[in-house]
Amino acid sequence: MDLPTSLSQDDARRRSQLLTVTSYDIEVDLTGLLEGDELRSRSAISFTAVEPGASTFVDCVADVVRAELNGSEIATPATGGRLTLPGLAADNTLVVEAVQRETGIRTGVHRSVDPADGRVYVWTSFEPDEARRVWACFDQPDLKAPHRFTVTAPSAWHVTGNTAPESVADLAGDARVWRFPATPPLSTYVPVVNAGPFHELRREMGGFDLGLLCRQSLRAFLDRDADELFDLTLAGLQFYGERFAMPFPQARYDQIFVPDLGGAMENYGCVTWSDQFVFRHEPSYNERALRADVLLHEMAHMWFGDIVTMRWWDDLWLNEAFADWASTWASAAATDYTDAWATFLAGRKLTGYAADRAPTTHPIRQATPDVATAAAGFDMITYAKGASVLKQLVAALGEQTFVAGLRAYFAKHAWSNASLDDLMGALSGASGRDLGEWVAGWLDRAGTDVVTARSSAGSLRLELAGPDGDRPRPHHLGVGVYAATDGPTMKRREHVLVDISDDPVELPLSLDGEDIVLLNDEDLTFATVLPDEAAASALLESAARLPTALARTLAVTTAWGMLVEGRLATERFVHCATSVLARETASSVVEPLLDLAVEAARLWTPEAERDAAMALVADTCVSIARREPALEVAAVRALASTAMTDVQLAALDELAVDIDLRWRALRRRAALGMLDLAEIEETLSADPDPDAWVQALLVRASAPTPEAKAEGWQAAMDGRIPLGMVGSLGRALWQPGQEAVLASYGDRYLDALRPFSRYGMVQAYAIVASLLPVIGVGRDFLDRIDAAAADDRLSPIVRRTMRSRADELRRMLVARGF
Repeated sequence: MDLPTSLSQDDARRRSQLLTVTSYDIEVDLTGLLEGDELRSRSAISFTAVEPGASTFVDCVADVVRAELNGSEIATPATGGRLTLPGLAADNTLVVEAVQRETGIRTGVHRSVDPADGRVYVWTSFEPDEARRVWACFDQPDLKAPHRFTVTAPSAWHVTGNTAPESVADLAGDARVWRFPATPPLSTYVPVVNAGPFHELRREMGGFDLGLLCRQSLRAFLDRDADELFDLTLAGLQFYGERFAMPFPQARYDQIFVPDLGGAMENYGCVTWSDQFVFRHEPSYNERALRADVLLHEMAHMWFGDIVTMRWWDDLWLNEAFADWASTWASAAATDYTDAWATFLAGRKLTGYAADRAPTTHPIRQATPDVATAAAGFDMITYAKGASVLKQLVAALGEQTFVAGLRAYFAKHAWSNASLDDLMGALSGASGRDLGEWVAGWLDRAGTDVVTARSSAGSLRLELAGPDGDRPRPHHLGVGVYAATDGPTMKRREHVLVDISDDPVELPLSLDGEDIVLLNDEDLTFATVLPDEAAASALLESAARLPTALARTLAVTTAWGMLVEGRLATERFVHCATSVLARETASSVVEPLLDLAVEAARLWTPEAERDAAMALVADTCVSIARREPALEVAAVRALASTAMTDVQLAALDELAVDIDLRWRALRRRAALGMLDLAEIEETLSADPDPDAWVQALLVRASAPTPEAKAEGWQAAMDGRIPLGMVGSLGRALWQPGQEAVLASYGDRYLDALRPFSRYGMVQAYAIVASLLPVIGVGRDFLDRIDAAAADDRLSPIVRRTMRSRADELRRMLVARGF
């Protein structure tokens, strides 16, 4: 099947200059999805045109049954997802009836059948241009309009939309009609329709009508976590409403956890989540923190994205970077996750650095000639680097000033479209500063600056270098001097805030031989920190003695940056990370730091040293689990990826006290050649998770046999794995020590690339990234990836994702000694 035409920025600009959309009145018939694959829609669009007699097009990637413009039937069929609209009047009414039968590929609309009970659930998710797959619309962000929905669904189903329904009426034939009032003016990517026999929880809190919904087979797990989710939701709505001086403008706020969705989506007033966030086990601290962060990220979009919307996708970062920054800001300020910035540094920010060092790097604000290119831009430069850059701007301007600018921005542009210039104008007005240089440096240039420090008698000299020899950006950063004490913990003796750009800065700091200098102290800016050899050695040896979780995390992430840049042997990184973890007590950073230590040992260590590195990490995990009950779950999970010896495996069996940890222990034994089919069946029968069959598959896929790998690979190719678990499948497949059995998977991956281009944005990213082999391939595979990436028959997101992931593999191979 040919891919539909991707809307270009030029076409979008011409269409928005010609049209003003007045309203959408959309009827959706879901009854054909109870037992089949057919969704029917009738989209009635009212719009005006400034040039009567002109032509345009409406987007519809479905089978058009009938189309009528101003009472006259349109005979031209839709081609490339476009239906031509000739001879426009000043005032127009367009009616398009369509049917979508491709409802099982997790793109635009998806029908899921719960394996536990056979119940059917349906969700829609449209970013960036997938509304056109479900009903006809002018699918671009700057043609906002109210949306009114009428949904016909099986009578046993509950239907949700952006607002509360105004009526529900029974029909003959075991169906119901749900009518929803018109929304405020919305871009086409944030309306939503979800339906199914959901389990629903509702609470009236703080003047809001809050809802949580999930499939029936997960009700016990949602009930367990409902209090926390409701409390977080209210805290976020109140925090943002007060800080933005704009309360969320409707009482209803729903969150629906659905199967087979990747991540979450900020539909106005009705956020959809992957139901992998309804944890089937007692969640760890970091799982709960991540869920809070996602909740607050999507909620931030209600203001930044839904109420005020970018004009075109070149300002995508305005949505995603802002939401990433705001969610961490809100987590630290309004929830129990007060160490959120340390967690951000240990995990999310590192993905931004990785994306920025890859050959696919791009400016935060990038040229976006069409929507397909925009879809490829939903990456960690847009999210994590963008959020880090905003954090630096907040530090430079001051939070109070930054918030004042946001308030002015939201007040001026509510329910309309805005641009980067509008935001910067509001921030300049609040701060009295010209931000042009900041925009040019941080948003319009790719790459990461490098900060170095050179000490001499009585002073410390800071120097900045821009990427590829370019001039550096303006930075606002901290420098900390940490001194030894009589006890096990160092003390911060000095902390200096510095504004630096082109010219070096001399700081009058007196250092003695045992002092540690921590560049980018408090993690205020986005930059590579490059200590000299002596300073690096001191930092690696003393990282565990630093006094705060953020400082210790900054030391470990500095070492990680040196590892991936080829400046530090993996063995030294693993020793630094495990020395910190051996004493770390902050739940906020233990799990992400364990993840780094595990990844380094498994995938970055030369083969001859790998078992020793894995064993060191495993011993550290056993020590943590037995020392700190609050950290036990995180430690045992990491142990289940690294246990090597009989003693470590025995400890894993002893500590794997719940069903999730038991599955992980089975995976580890399978990877080591100890697959126990009887124990798989026994664990499967004891697991209440409706998706437990995937856990059994992951165990089998971990085994070092051709049959095991083929079964796991085929499950991914068939689309049977819930999207939120594709990453786990990749980790099960690519096991170190199984190089021989995995040698053919480089070819299989390359052969699958073209079909991947059919997938929607989130699915394409997850599959292309997770299934790229990192074991059993060598440098020749990287050359073949480069050649494949030149194939313009692949979608931009497929090409960019595989090239970015291949760069990480290239760095792994260097660290392994290839």
